[in-house]
Amino acid sequence: MSRAFVFPGQGAQTIGMGKALADAYPAAQAVFDEVDEALGEKLSQLIWEGDAADLTLTENAQPALMATSLAVMRALEAEGIDVTSAAYVAGHSLGEYSALAAAGSLSIGDCARLLRTRGRAMQAAVPVGEGAMAALLGLDLAGARKVAAEAAQGQVCAAANDNDPGQVVVSGHKAAVERAVELAKAAGARRAVLLPVSAPFHCKLMEPASHVMADALDDVVIQEPKVPLVANVVAEAVNDPATIRSLLVNQITGAVRWRESVEWMARHGVTEIWEIGAGKALIGMVRRIDRDIATRSIGTPEDVTAAKDSLA
Repeated sequence: MSRAFVFPGQGAQTIGMGKALADAYPAAQAVFDEVDEALGEKLSQLIWEGDAADLTLTENAQPALMATSLAVMRALEAEGIDVTSAAYVAGHSLGEYSALAAAGSLSIGDCARLLRTRGRAMQAAVPVGEGAMAALLGLDLAGARKVAAEAAQGQVCAAANDNDPGQVVVSGHKAAVERAVELAKAAGARRAVLLPVSAPFHCKLMEPASHVMADALDDVVIQEPKVPLVANVVAEAVNDPATIRSLLVNQITGAVRWRESVEWMARHGVTEIWEIGAGKALIGMVRRIDRDIATRSIGTPEDVTAAKDSLA
């Protein structure tokens, strides 16, 4: 059975995530300590007992979700399940950084600092209230692209996340995205809803943030990952550090091709996908993309034990 480990993106964060793991596994606690040290603040305290609104801020949510995913990975390793037991790693947007840290391509400290920078840069790229994102449910990628093109009217409106066959997220100027919501309903979308996000991610409006990340990524060492990364913007496996660096920059303005990434893994023999970290959003998408892929979400000590027992 060929397995892939996938890592969640923004929106999966919850207060208390990873706490039980840190209590149960010293190696998981060490991840949170390392992230706290890298950022020069007690992010772990915010994650475990802070205010949900503060955790939801992009600059906090991104390193927090990575820390939680890496804590899960360390707990799995403590039980004898190494990243190399997977054929591929992949992550949804910021989850790509978690995947690279899990595969030894980025250090945890560098990853935390990059995600703090990324969160701030993405937030600063567009003044609050000028951008928006919306989920179009019941439209495929071609339908969503058609709606986005019609809604743009000289503004930016683009398909930003191709999540699964019936869910595409569009991103851009607020007025254009609001037009897209109405056009999608008229085009037969089951639902079209604005998302509670603070910026229009994965579209051309994020260009200022891509320049910031290009500079930040130039300053870190990227190793060849122990397991190939199925990258968001190309929806295929990569392992060359220079390629990974440039794709992480492109990812800021480029679409997250999640559906195609899962289909690529299935074509290349993946029969089982484990979601490593907070929430279960990705395995929900995987099930809608390919029902033949077995799925498992791992975010608690009980999940780690169940995963270990499944391989016994």
